[in-house]
Amino acid sequence: MADGGGHGHGHSHNCDKEHSQGKGPDRGLEYSLYLKIDTQKVKCLNEAKEGSGKDVFKPWDERMDKEKFVESDVDEELLLYIPFTGSVKLKGVILIGGEEDTHPSKMRLFKNRPCMTFDDTGCEADQEFELHPDPSGMLEYATKAARFNHVENLSIHFPSNFGAENTKIYYIGLKGDFAQAHRHEVTICAYEARANPAEHKINLLDSVSHQIH
Repeated sequence: MADGGGHGHGHSHNCDKEHSQGKGPDRGLEYSLYLKIDTQKVKCLNEAKEGSGKDVFKPWDERMDKEKFVESDVDEELLLYIPFTGSVKLKGVILIGGEEDTHPSKMRLFKNRPCMTFDDTGCEADQEFELHPDPSGMLEYATKAARFNHVENLSIHFPSNFGAENTKIYYIGLKGDFAQAHRHEVTICAYEARANPAEHKINLLDSVSHQIH
């Protein structure tokens, strides 16, 4: 599968900034964009448990909760679709992955591309990061903020992990500014499974979208 040509040149987070932020009281406020996610419309392709993708978006002080998580099914890939209730300027991402080798090793961000399937992930991402195991959720991956203005929905592709058969994620934190939505078209995605279970997951999903005016 194409990976977008290695766009992003590895992780772009600033280690000095990360560690200086520590566990200050403002961190929970910074990572409060989960409140602006249209949770019922979150989609996760290749999740082992249906509907578990939305469970990773939770308050900062619950990021260490290991009872709720999303785990991949037939291989290590996950593709999350995150619609917001307004317009977001995305500034940073924090991720807590699973133990041992189940932690994602790469993260690819796509802005305003609803109804993506794994077939679509071969195109160039808006930004890519090489990830590092971070059990306490202190590493911040800073986005190119000018590129992530006016984000109405965000798709996150995790193409690989550190060697396990499946990928596990406990927490995804999103930092940024929020503006209330203006009236606009709403895209509804529906994913239908085909009859042949022997096909790879990429071919198991049909993406159907239609516009509501």
